[in-house]
Amino acid sequence: MTADTPLSDRLDDDDFPAYTMGRAAAMLGTTPGFLRAIGEARLITPLRSEGGHRRYSRYQLRIAARARELVDRGTPIEAACRIVILEDQLEEAQRINAEYRRAAGKASESSSSGSGSRFG
Repeated sequence: MTADTPLSDRLDDDDFPAYTMGRAAAMLGTTPGFLRAIGEARLITPLRSEGGHRRYSRYQLRIAARARELVDRGTPIEAACRIVILEDQLEEAQRINAEYRRAAGKASESSSSGSGSRFG
């Protein structure tokens, strides 16, 4: 997305860094320190404004919220971050696998529909 992209399109983008650290922390019911800690654990990498301030996207806030759930249940922050990363990787692998299965199903359907007799 560029600066030429309309604001409404940017706000609908899950990856648009629309939230300041303070706003993100308030939305999650946590502290800026928690956001810094999960950043240091490389769970999320906030983008920076021109002034160098951290900015978070909705996608990053969902990831942070999941980490916070685990931490609130007593999971150490480093372990919570690793769990969330693995969950995210598993979800992506399952999505890709489903795409491959759909493509294989379509290929199978098209080959079986063209299986008429070759001899006239």
